[in-house]
Amino acid sequence: MALAFTALLGLGALVGLGGYTLHLDQQIRSQFEGKRWSLPARVFARPLEIYVGLDLDRETLEQELQLLHYHPGQEGGGRYARQGGGVVLHTRGFPFADSYEPPRRVRVSFSDGRVSGLEDLEEGNSLPLLRLEPALIANIYPSHGEDRLLVQLDDVPEELIRTLLTVEDRKFYEHRGVDPAGIARAALANLRAGRTVQGGSTLTQQLVKNYFLTHDRSWGRKFNEAIMALLLEWRYDKDEILEAYLNEVFLGQDGMRAIHGVGMASQFYFQRQLSELSTAEMALLVGIIRGPSFYDPRRRPERAMERRNLVLALLESEGHLESDQARAARERPLNVSANPPSGVTPFPAFVQLLRDQLRRDYRDADLQEEGLLIFTTLDPIKQLATEQALVRRLARLEQDRGLPEGALQGAVVVTRPDNGEVLAVVGDRQVRQAGFNRALQARRPVGSVIKPMVYLAALSHPHRYSLATLLEDEPLTVELDNGDTWSPRNASREFYGQVTAQESLVRSYNVATTRLGMDLGVGRVVEQMRRLGIRQDLPAYPSLLLGAVDMSPLEVTGLYQGLASGGYYVPLRAIREVMDREGQLLQRYSLSLRQAADEKAVYLVTAALHEVTRSGTGRRLQSSLPEDLAVAGKTGTTGEMRDAWFAGYSGDALVVVWVGRDDNQPMGLTGSSGALPVWSDVMQAVSRRGLVPSVPEGVAWRLIDAKTGLLAEEDCETAQWMPFIDGSAPTQRSECGVQTPPQEESQPRWLFGGGQ
Repeated sequence: MALAFTALLGLGALVGLGGYTLHLDQQIRSQFEGKRWSLPARVFARPLEIYVGLDLDRETLEQELQLLHYHPGQEGGGRYARQGGGVVLHTRGFPFADSYEPPRRVRVSFSDGRVSGLEDLEEGNSLPLLRLEPALIANIYPSHGEDRLLVQLDDVPEELIRTLLTVEDRKFYEHRGVDPAGIARAALANLRAGRTVQGGSTLTQQLVKNYFLTHDRSWGRKFNEAIMALLLEWRYDKDEILEAYLNEVFLGQDGMRAIHGVGMASQFYFQRQLSELSTAEMALLVGIIRGPSFYDPRRRPERAMERRNLVLALLESEGHLESDQARAARERPLNVSANPPSGVTPFPAFVQLLRDQLRRDYRDADLQEEGLLIFTTLDPIKQLATEQALVRRLARLEQDRGLPEGALQGAVVVTRPDNGEVLAVVGDRQVRQAGFNRALQARRPVGSVIKPMVYLAALSHPHRYSLATLLEDEPLTVELDNGDTWSPRNASREFYGQVTAQESLVRSYNVATTRLGMDLGVGRVVEQMRRLGIRQDLPAYPSLLLGAVDMSPLEVTGLYQGLASGGYYVPLRAIREVMDREGQLLQRYSLSLRQAADEKAVYLVTAALHEVTRSGTGRRLQSSLPEDLAVAGKTGTTGEMRDAWFAGYSGDALVVVWVGRDDNQPMGLTGSSGALPVWSDVMQAVSRRGLVPSVPEGVAWRLIDAKTGLLAEEDCETAQWMPFIDGSAPTQRSECGVQTPPQEESQPRWLFGGGQ
């Protein structure tokens, strides 16, 4: 009876164990199948594309390479060296959406600030194009804060695998998940050393513990670990298990961010790819697996050095290193970067814009868990230059004006005129600080930067208006719908009588502009702004004509994008492409545009805005910008000098600047004295091509007497060149100057930097 009971009890235990084992097996299959880690989205800047003729000098290329963590040297990926007047670099490969860019060894030559030669040194021929890998600028993390960069086993150096197995599991390819002999061997080695130098758990057991189980030290957890290790080895081959381990192993902590996997650890400690690590660096990486905090090479370099050298000694004793190789490796410094690459983006203002645009197509969970690869329009060189320009100029303005340090704030947006790509965004003078982003969130009165929209709307009716149209700049009182009255005044508190439309815009006359807008109809100005992309409801009040409306710098940029592009609505975009974790293209954000304004009228406005920078409210630019960098732009100042704006464009950059105070107090700065100096500094840094717009068919330039708005002679002291849409130029001649046949040019030579 007792024997039968014992047998029955044993059978029940066996059945229970079998059922429990099946439960663990199901858990393994459900979690391990496909090994789907929650991966942060990785956000990249634009890749630098190099070709002969590109505006690029050696110093700028070296700055770009340093952002990509290239190191001086001749051999190996991620290295560069000066050679003569050029640079020899060994690039890293990168899987772009359209094709794979292989690693190359190339020579880039320069002449007069441009690329003059691009040679593949291995193939011995010229390259039409070289794409460097894009800089990683941000990660969008899962809620659990784990950061990893997945690697495939084939991409892991054999030396690193050999080092790992030597230290952690020499019999990995022989045991079946648990290695009793290894446990005994490790215990003996630790006893002899007087400290822990080897572990008894196999790599498979370590993977089970990290991937499936908690870290408690109970016998129950140990039992589960052993059973699950055996099951894992039964269901999956060794290489799958090893690859999973290499991606799962915990290797460090950076605040709330946990560093997992050798791929991310290589970036975290050395800012290099695995393939670029030396023997000593691989030994350190493997050595700290035993205790990433205890052996933290930044906080405890002596411990880390001792641990690394112990790993090198093990490699030597096992015959994997010659004695001279081991000695040379031990003599090397740890070579860990002084500061870990932060998991926090260095460009928070741009990334906020990016996330706003991504949310139109992706859930937050997709961005945090699916390992998306997001390729953006950010130009890191232009971004850094824009940040520097804003920070330095605000400090100088405070010093010159006797303002308290930190009183002024600012925002800058930089885009490409032709396609709306956002190249740089600064939303705070504390440029690394995430928080209130003034470029996107500060909605402030825009003042006179809105005036070009009034003139654009009017000049789109050439049968009624031209730049020579005379406007009355005399006292004006407007009766509003509610019975109140409103009387606009010029900034100078003076009136100027009859002025041409061009002079009114160039000199930023408020009263003349109001008369023009009201004669045209405020509703038509609002409609023009809507066609250019303004989404907010704009009340058609007369004060709107002078900028009595709140907008963000990004919204102002959208309006001016229509002018800079020649009359097209070009949505501002921060994204180029999105790929999944496997490198498959999910979405390409291509150029999208539609005609939103008459190109002839836009050309006329651009010509007038260019004159603003020559003789109008932006004339200070004549002494601060290079002679060959022709630009067009407009100042803006709000009541009591609370806001200062400047918006304008060159041939290859559109820049909008706002300067003000967060407490909305007067600062004593106008658009010309506050925002324009910042704009000038930014434009000098980001633009290489002056404004040379093509003259649209049906537009011709005529000499006009600015006093009468009639045709003039060259010897007329008040004569100005103005462009006209066919049929809109005056036909009568001014009495100013000697009468000669009327002159007509497609575009005066001196205009837009063309010289006298």
